Amino acid sequence: MVKLPTLDDIDDGIVHLKPPVAPERLRHKELMDGPFWQRIPAYRDVDEAQFLDHNWQARNSITKPQKLLDTLQDIVPKRFYDDVIAGFRSAPMSVRVSPYLLSLVDWDNPYDDPLRIQFIPVGSRIQPDHPKLTLDSLHEQADAPVPGFTHRYWDKALFLTLDTCPVYCRFCTRSYAVGIDTEEVEKVSLKAREERWDQAFRYIASRPELEDVVISGGDSYQLKARQIRLIGETLLRIDHIRRIRFATKGPAVMPQKLISDHDWVSALTDVVALGRTLHKEVVLHTHFNHPNEITTITKRALDGLFERGVTVRNQSVMQRGVNDTVETMQLLVKRLSYVNVQPYYVYVHDMVKGVEDLRTTVQTGIDIEKHVRGYTAGFNTPTFVVDAPGGGGKRAIHSFEHYDRDTGISVYTAPSVKPGYFLYFDPISALAPEYQARWQDPAEQERMIEQALDRARSGLVRSSRASTVPLPDGE
Repeated sequence: MVKLPTLDDIDDGIVHLKPPVAPERLRHKELMDGPFWQRIPAYRDVDEAQFLDHNWQARNSITKPQKLLDTLQDIVPKRFYDDVIAGFRSAPMSVRVSPYLLSLVDWDNPYDDPLRIQFIPVGSRIQPDHPKLTLDSLHEQADAPVPGFTHRYWDKALFLTLDTCPVYCRFCTRSYAVGIDTEEVEKVSLKAREERWDQAFRYIASRPELEDVVISGGDSYQLKARQIRLIGETLLRIDHIRRIRFATKGPAVMPQKLISDHDWVSALTDVVALGRTLHKEVVLHTHFNHPNEITTITKRALDGLFERGVTVRNQSVMQRGVNDTVETMQLLVKRLSYVNVQPYYVYVHDMVKGVEDLRTTVQTGIDIEKHVRGYTAGFNTPTFVVDAPGGGGKRAIHSFEHYDRDTGISVYTAPSVKPGYFLYFDPISALAPEYQARWQDPAEQERMIEQALDRARSGLVRSSRASTVPLPDGE
């Protein structure tokens, strides 16, 4: 057996072209460990076996302010609870937070904690919605030939199999359907009913161009094991389907399910294995937004999937106060890679009702992307995208036809998806005061939009003319 050298064995005479690595550059390997949940008053007597039980996690999830109060007790001041009550009343999304997530929040500084920001609304931070916001900003329902099945791209479709999740994100782009009705939104019903799924299966079978189906919701984590098998096997038996993606926030918010729900994990593994025998790809797409969401429990859960040959990719949403700095996004990308999750997309925050305080500018994404690219291997470098409002689909963040940093208007086209121009709007609070004032005037709003469209059109005309210039001989 070959004896591997240790650091002590390395010859001091080696010439190093790079300086020694600073310890903070290796922070991605430092995962939270130990019974961290016991810092929460209600969980002080919860042992590891109980905390790793996904059923216990689901039963004890926070859905009402009073339950939050009963759980945290006196570790945060009453004014914070009052603020949470106001946040619950004005939130378009239902609130549901797992004990696992609650245990990761820094309750000494709850207002600025990146996990609290994502999942527990507070009334004092809510800002007015952008005047151009709509409830279903991505037009998923408009592009749905049957209920809960969006066919926008040529060869790919989105299958919304149900409308519940293990945890509800404040920033959910499907607040029009996901969760229960709130004071702000009456939801579209997308219950997990097999007769509705059958309509989708029949549609898929009739469309030979469809090769790729994303199984989402809601969250595929909430599907029963037999439903995972039913949906996965039905799709794989359709000849022209080549790829299936199960989309779930679950590993980020309740990794315990991957440790203790053996039937569900076996069902997913079996569908992956069946796909492999049919030479088709079945993968899991998940959703981590901040490095603090990844703990030793997460690694244990994901190691189990890795051992079973399940490929896991990640899609993040860029959010103000959560991951809108270079340092945080670099750490997130490296930590995801460390637990064998491939960073895939980083979305500029969709235009979602009730969470204007979370949105960032397109320019913020452009700046962060420059620093993330080259920080690690290319296949572990996410693509930063804008999911174009109006159904234009995912556009590389810097591929706009025009972007005015002052008015916050960016204009995209999607020639392979659908014709027309698709406009994204930076949050008004991030603009200079004079432009914030212009956005208060409806007539000025239309003038700014028309000017942005005119510049986008003129830019496309110039680009088209340039592309027709003949090249010299030999080029």
